[in-house]
Amino acid sequence: MSLDKQEERVELTPYQAAGELAGITKLVDEFYLNMDTLSEAETIRNMHPPDLAESRKKLTYFLCGWLGGPRLFQEHYGPISIPGAHKRFPIGYEERDAWLLCMQRAIAVQPYSDQLKDYLLAALSIPAERVRAVNAGEV
Repeated sequence: MSLDKQEERVELTPYQAAGELAGITKLVDEFYLNMDTLSEAETIRNMHPPDLAESRKKLTYFLCGWLGGPRLFQEHYGPISIPGAHKRFPIGYEERDAWLLCMQRAIAVQPYSDQLKDYLLAALSIPAERVRAVNAGEV
């Protein structure tokens, strides 16, 4: 006797697909490694403090909530406006592109599906452009 059992398709949130807190922490660590080592990122690296521990924590916590997981950034730091938080920095096209390059390279080495990698880069391009546009006075 043969029973055909249809598999249930479970949809993961981007947070789950990225490996939850541990996976996002690895992504952020790789992102800041890129920022420390890529010559294209020198300008944006200089916008950060020498010790990146707090920056790593903030980005990790932000991405957790942004990807559909726990809202750790809000729990620890309160509400955030990404463009507002970056308004004090001179962010133009070059800086936006350097940030996206660091993130693209960090995403590329993660054990994510190609679909998730494409989604993340496209989705992160939106706030990156918004920060640039706000700093340029375009919005």
